Amino acid sequence: MKTSRMLLALTLAAPLSVFAADEDRSAEEIAKYREMISDGNPAELDEMRGEEVWKTPAGSNKATLEKCDLGKGPGVVKGAYAELPRYFPDTKRVQDLESRLLTCMTTLQGIPEADIVKAPFSTEKKKSDIEAVVAYVAGQSRGMKMAVSLKHPKAKEAYEIGKRIFYYRAGPYDFACATCHSENGRRIRLQDLPNLTTNIGAQRTYTVWPAYRVSQGLFRSFQWRLNDCFRQQRFPEPVYGSELTVALTMFLAANANDAKYDGPGLKR
Repeated sequence: MKTSRMLLALTLAAPLSVFAADEDRSAEEIAKYREMISDGNPAELDEMRGEEVWKTPAGSNKATLEKCDLGKGPGVVKGAYAELPRYFPDTKRVQDLESRLLTCMTTLQGIPEADIVKAPFSTEKKKSDIEAVVAYVAGQSRGMKMAVSLKHPKAKEAYEIGKRIFYYRAGPYDFACATCHSENGRRIRLQDLPNLTTNIGAQRTYTVWPAYRVSQGLFRSFQWRLNDCFRQQRFPEPVYGSELTVALTMFLAANANDAKYDGPGLKR
């Protein structure tokens, strides 16, 4: 008992410099790891496959996605991702890339929505076509500045709803997005937790998604990333392309405005 108390006392009395040194060493190891995996990004293969899916006839209509309007005109992909989410007059709602692709696949190609949303994310056994198209379209905005417009009333509304969702606390742990992402210097294990309430934090984070996850060996869309956050909060998984995820994406994307888009990224 005395030994345990002595160890506890020594731990509590340890100088802050010891913990600071540990933090520095962890940061160094993280930097080394990121440098090690930065030589090549397998997401380029997903981009190429996505372009093929974009140009290949599919669905009951045997049509391609080359007439899909992502906001810059039918078939225009250059720079489209940097301006999404946005309000679309034809659907009368704000859509991000994934919900917009869902619209195009169902209306242009005749693919039932239920067939797409039941398995929108890649697995080790089967790659997702819609995720591949996400990789292709996102890659066409690489190097461009984020320019998400909030001029339309519906866009402003989506932003405000997304903001409320970000700070909304619920679930068995009373968690919110802000629980992990509202302060500087937070970390879980060796993973930095960016402060998404700041422009710099949002810019550095949003502009490298979607991304290839090295630990999973799979390309992941931003919708997947949000769903994984909800899973960790022990929330129910959102419906693919739902207004909830679009609004949260709008909040983060608009906060990243003026930063150069540098995705698809590479994650651990």
